[in-house]
Amino acid sequence: MPEYKQIIYEQQGAIARVIMNRPRYRNAQSRLMREEMDDAFQRAANDEEVRVIILAGAGDHFSSGHDLGTPEELADQERRPWPEGVPGRFLRAWELNVANSLRWRELPKPTIAQVQGYCIFGGWIIASAMDLIIAAEDAKFLPGHFQYFSVPWDLGIRKTKEILFQNRFLSAVEAHELGFVNQVVPRDELEAYTQSLAERIAETDPFLTRMIKFSANQAQDAMGFRTAVQGALSTYMVIQQSGVMGRTTKESSGKPALGPVARALEKLDS
Repeated sequence: MPEYKQIIYEQQGAIARVIMNRPRYRNAQSRLMREEMDDAFQRAANDEEVRVIILAGAGDHFSSGHDLGTPEELADQERRPWPEGVPGRFLRAWELNVANSLRWRELPKPTIAQVQGYCIFGGWIIASAMDLIIAAEDAKFLPGHFQYFSVPWDLGIRKTKEILFQNRFLSAVEAHELGFVNQVVPRDELEAYTQSLAERIAETDPFLTRMIKFSANQAQDAMGFRTAVQGALSTYMVIQQSGVMGRTTKESSGKPALGPVARALEKLDS
């Protein structure tokens, strides 16, 4: 059994739980965390006793997104540097955000994201890769043009443009109304509700759920999902190279430069 450092893997009967366990950093996603998640998901997929997989986050928040510089992540980058330049940045974006997210989307068993608090950028990516999303009433979702650009499929084209043009959060209720979230429940009922849903799904024959998932994903792919997500990584890389993500919207304002998450949080508090 692997010794995980940044996640917890639990099994309760037919239900496996993959829990991001960096509450100190609001479950920011380091390279190691995503690697451990990948291992845990494959472990659950290969376990014949497991019928449903829940992805959760320890603490008050599901995930604040990508790890942009915690001490653990910086130390890991020194030990395991990516290749330099654009090729290295592309490889990092592909391996850590696109390739594994597509693998998780295609796991042969039903998956459920259990979301509370912040679900920002990378948090959106991993929630989107799950089959179902159950959100607490306090959940706040921030989409963007990130590496695994599923947002047009999650929200529809016009809503994607409306929300991303403004760089704003969605409440749990709005995310539910737009079809990104399946159910919204009180915060203190989130874990129990998600577990109960998983147990009800686990009662269905696992071959049937696997075929339903395969056909549903295949229908989405026939409409271009996989091609669009893979292709959008190119425009993501152009955005990153442009440096626009770190600029202020009003460069003459005299205010310190704010990144997109900080700007969205500022709007949330106003």
